[in-house]
Amino acid sequence: MHRSWRLIFMDFLIGQDIESVLEITGFSEEELANELGVSRITVSNWVNNRNNISERHMRKFYEYVFKKGIRLNKIKEQFYREDMVKDGEVLLFHGAKIKLEGAPGLDYSKKINDFGNGFYCGESLEQSAMFVATHKNSSLYMLKFAASNLISREFSVDREWMLTIAYYRGKLQEYIQTETVKKLLKTNKGVDYIIAPIADNRMFEIIDSFIDGEITDVQCQHCLSATNPGKQYVFISEKALDNITLLERCFLTDSEKEMYLDTKQKGFQMNMDKVKLARKKYRNQGRYIEEILQ
Repeated sequence: MHRSWRLIFMDFLIGQDIESVLEITGFSEEELANELGVSRITVSNWVNNRNNISERHMRKFYEYVFKKGIRLNKIKEQFYREDMVKDGEVLLFHGAKIKLEGAPGLDYSKKINDFGNGFYCGESLEQSAMFVATHKNSSLYMLKFAASNLISREFSVDREWMLTIAYYRGKLQEYIQTETVKKLLKTNKGVDYIIAPIADNRMFEIIDSFIDGEITDVQCQHCLSATNPGKQYVFISEKALDNITLLERCFLTDSEKEMYLDTKQKGFQMNMDKVKLARKKYRNQGRYIEEILQ
C-alpha cells in the first residue's frame, strides 16, 4: 500500500522528548536521572534508543514533565503549525483509545459515526484528546493533510448537517424514502473528505429532541451552536487517505487527561445554560421534523 503511514508502527519519540526536556530545563542527563530515580546510563540509553523504556518509567517521565509545567504536546503542535503555514498543509489530530496498528482504512470507525465509515480527525488538540481522555492507554496522533486534487464537502451547524448526522446515527429510518433524505445522501457521493462540526453526546441529545419532534429545526440549530462544536475532518475515500502523513504519536499523561476533562466539564455547564436559553428564545420559530420530511 503506497501511503505515508510508515510511522504508524513507531511508538512515542521518547529519545527526542527527553532531549527536548533537557534543553528546556538545562538539566544534565544525570540531574534528570536523579529526578526520575534511575541511573544516568539508563537515561542515556533511552535518549539513544539503546534500551526500550518500560511503561512505568515512561509514565513517570511524562508525568514529571507535565507537572513541571512543560507542555510538550502544545509545543509540538505550535512547531508543526508554523511549518505548515509555509507549505499550505493542515495539521490534524486523531485521539486513539489504543495504539494504531497498520494503516487506517475507511472501516476504521464505527458505521454509526457522524458520517458513517471513515477515518476521523479533529482540528483541535484539546478536543481530540478530550474524546479519549477517560481511556487508560489512549494517546494522540498528529497528522498533516494536503488537500490537493481532492473533492470535499463542508457542513456548518444547519438543518442539512443535523439531518445528515441523524441519518448516519440511524435516527431517520421512517423517513429514509423521502425525497429530502435521498437528496441529502446523493450530495455526499463522489466526495473524498468532509469538513463538519463535531457532534458529541451532548449534541446527540439535542438532535434527538429535534428528531422526536420536541423542538424545531431553528431551536435545534441555535442549541447546537451554543455548544461551540469544533471542526472535524472525515476521510471517506482511499484517495483522501493517501494525502495524510502521520507525524507523531504523543503521550497523554493522567494529569493532562484530567486537565482536559476538567476543561470539558466547566465548558459543559456554561454551554447547557446557553442551550436552555436558546430553546426558549427560538420557541415556535422554524419547522418540526415531520413538516420538513413529509
